[in-house]
Amino acid sequence: MTIDRAVMMFAGCMVLISLGLGFYVSPWWYLLTAFVGVNLIQASVTRFCPAAIFFKKVGCKSGVTFK
Repeated sequence: MTIDRAVMMFAGCMVLISLGLGFYVSPWWYLLTAFVGVNLIQASVTRFCPAAIFFKKVGCKSGVTFK
């Protein structure tokens, strides 16, 4: 799996988890959804993503966006 795909999968899972927690536990969990969205926008502009750094360190192959 490439870093790009791992970051997209992680972001998607975080969005779905936070939506479920927001619906069943507390609406404050929707802030996590907003944070993930803002982080995706920021990463697309700056090409800096903490999740990409983590996935690189655990051995994912380089992708097109994150190397």
